[in-house]
This record gives sequence, structure tokens and C-alpha cells, in this order.
Amino acid sequence: MVSQKVKIKNPTGLHLRPAGVLCKSAIEYSSVVTFKYGGENIANAKSVLSVLGACIKSGDEIELICEGEDEEKALQEMIALIESGLGE
Repeated sequence: MVSQKVKIKNPTGLHLRPAGVLCKSAIEYSSVVTFKYGGENIANAKSVLSVLGACIKSGDEIELICEGEDEEKALQEMIALIESGLGE
């Protein structure tokens, strides 16, 4: 298992469009991809409903967690995607 904290830079947080981009990317990996937010809450990064339900706002920090055979690659690419603004 690998993890890293990252700050959400999107001005509107993880609303439907960036949540979809995040999920689409997470689904490409065989690893389990989740993130911790608001203390001990955990969301499945492969589920749009789970990501939207987390209500992540701009400036919030999440801890991205990847566990599986391609965990290192998944973590690096997911962090890069979030830091680039998720297509916005």
C-alpha cells in the first residue's frame, strides 16, 4: 500500500466533471484506489457517487491510497492528474 496527501486545486472542488475524470483514470488500474478525507472518511476513487458524496471543496486536502500490483504507477499518475486540475 502506498499513499500521499494532495490538495484539490479545482476552483469548484470535485463536482461532476472532475469527479468523472478522476474515476475514469482510477478505473484503468487493477489496484484498489481510495482516498481519505475529513479525518477518517474513505471514498472509492473508482465510483463517481462515492467521490461526489465526499463533497470535496477547493483547497481541501485528501490522502490518496493505492493498494495492488500497480500501486506505485497508479499513485504517481493520479497525483499528477489531481495536481494538473483534473482537466479544468
